[in-house]
Amino acid sequence: MSQVDARQGSSAATSTVRPLRVALASLIGTAVEWYDYFIYGMAAALVFGPQFFPGFSPLAGTLASFATFSVGFLARPLGGIVMGHFGDRVGRKSMLVISLMLMGLATVGIGLLPTYAAIGVWAPILLVVLRLLQGVGVGGEWGGAVLMAVEHAPKRKRTFYGSFPQMGVPGGFVLAGVVYLVMTTTLSPDAMTSWGWRVPFLASAVLLVVGLVIRLSISESPDFQAVKDSGAQERLPIVTVLRKNFKQVLLAAGAFAGNNALGYIFMAYLLSYSTTVLGLDRAMVLTFTVIASTVWLVLTPIACVLCDRYGKRPVLLFGSVGQLAWALALFPLVNTASPALVLVAMIGMATFLAIVYGPLAALFAELFSPEVRYSGASLGYQVGSIIGGGLAPTVATALYVSANSTTPVSAYLAGMAALTLVCLAYLTRRRAASGAR
Repeated sequence: MSQVDARQGSSAATSTVRPLRVALASLIGTAVEWYDYFIYGMAAALVFGPQFFPGFSPLAGTLASFATFSVGFLARPLGGIVMGHFGDRVGRKSMLVISLMLMGLATVGIGLLPTYAAIGVWAPILLVVLRLLQGVGVGGEWGGAVLMAVEHAPKRKRTFYGSFPQMGVPGGFVLAGVVYLVMTTTLSPDAMTSWGWRVPFLASAVLLVVGLVIRLSISESPDFQAVKDSGAQERLPIVTVLRKNFKQVLLAAGAFAGNNALGYIFMAYLLSYSTTVLGLDRAMVLTFTVIASTVWLVLTPIACVLCDRYGKRPVLLFGSVGQLAWALALFPLVNTASPALVLVAMIGMATFLAIVYGPLAALFAELFSPEVRYSGASLGYQVGSIIGGGLAPTVATALYVSANSTTPVSAYLAGMAALTLVCLAYLTRRRAASGAR
């Protein structure tokens, strides 16, 4: 056993921090950050077109606003690299605080941003700048939140505790959906378009304070503390990861890409498509989205408990095959415009998203050693987010505009889901062969 491993075990054994408290702090802080991120996606689907791209047709305006949505994903690897570096050198906790502040301030800035009618071309330019800052913040946040939860957890329950920051994604989306649902049902369409859309962004200031208080109250990860006490920090963690763990980074990116693409079609594109193309009631679709996201939230820890008990491979492969099948069924169900079938389509997608997404936190953490874990896990996750979620709403919109059909969109989603299935099959086969759960 290495000196780092020995100290890591000793530190973990003697830690007086309750793992559940740290996990809950990760959940709440992550939910706040993803609330910020998702209200942008909802605004891009509903109001950013006419506010920031008024010279475009409705479909072209939606495409342009989703392009600004995608821009945030380009900055996420930068956030993962920079905060991963300092997270492996200085500590996990400080990076969580910085990422939350960056995310919150950028979100409030969007809420205060003048529209195209007020300042012309500077409006979309500033929107892109603030979206880039959001991307940097969320790019550095995920790795830290996951590692704080996993590294504080008992060894045989790491997948379960890793589910808490993963629950922050549907949790933040539920919160964003409820806020937008309240706004769209209490305000007239004109009021919502002119000023109501700003309220969810400005409300982030309150959530920012809450999140900071919670994150400042928890202690540093025992795994990182063991690395620090032994003096084993890497001088350039990202260089070490790319030199020694490049294959793991690529496999992690591929494993996440399809899951993320399906997630952002569910969380962003379906809202725009079902209301603007199918003409469904906006409040109804938002309600369905909140219901399905709640299913996602509830099923995430259940899937992770099953992983801790039976191993990750059977759970992740079941979920991945389900995602592939649902990628092909999603739009045929939604295109019926039947409220019942639209709800079934969303709940089915949320179910398989939960089964795959929840266990990825512990799986990615276990791919890398503690001294480069923040950098490695963050890089794999954020590269996957660009390949998957960052491009998905834009690609889906462009495919539909060019073909006037959702068939190529379904084919695209099936291809992304197949990528995740192949990468997870490889990763979990290697782990199962080594005896890991």
